[in-house]
Amino acid sequence: MISIAIDTTTDVCSAALFHDNELLGERIDTHGHNHATQLSVFINELLNEYHVTPQRVILSQGPGSYTGLRIGAATAKGLCFGYDIPLLPISTLQLIAAQADIDAEVLCPMIDARRMEVYTALLTPSLQFMSNVSPMIIDNDSFRDILEHHRVVFCGNGAAKCKSVITHPNASFAEDVVPLARNSMKVVKSMGDNIQLVEGKQLAYYEPFYLKEFQATVSKNKLW
Repeated sequence: MISIAIDTTTDVCSAALFHDNELLGERIDTHGHNHATQLSVFINELLNEYHVTPQRVILSQGPGSYTGLRIGAATAKGLCFGYDIPLLPISTLQLIAAQADIDAEVLCPMIDARRMEVYTALLTPSLQFMSNVSPMIIDNDSFRDILEHHRVVFCGNGAAKCKSVITHPNASFAEDVVPLARNSMKVVKSMGDNIQLVEGKQLAYYEPFYLKEFQATVSKNKLW
């Protein structure tokens, strides 16, 4: 099966092409704020380079940047409608944990949600969820109970700001880890029989996993 995988949930935009579980090629942009222009280019380049037609779209569905999620979902749905193929949504937190590839008893992927808030969950090394995905404001008591009994690796773009707050000796940090589409098959394999495809009429109503409602802000700079 030919699968195209995409992730636009953070400042990094990536697309990857798979034949079954084999990674054929990938494209990555790390400059941020270019997702809307880069993603379609990446996908076209990969499909043309390998002369294939996609049979499935794998989408990193969040949580993450509101704008990034909308760009990724719109592009994925367009591909699915255009090629009449199904959509397979996967968790961005699992994708981060898959990229970490670190020896740990517990993985805690974190996505920055401004100030001291993160979107997070606890995962096993095999990428199984140990807790629900939730927004969390980090303080000195965060994760204290599990850190008393397990070595926890905090990873993702929300981990760096937590280093000065989570100081337990069982805590370590891999803040340079980002979700990349190339690791999508690791997540798909970890899902086992829990894969849920979105196809047909369901595609029209699909929305990514925002976790929290979008909150618009008012500019402090007066225009007149």
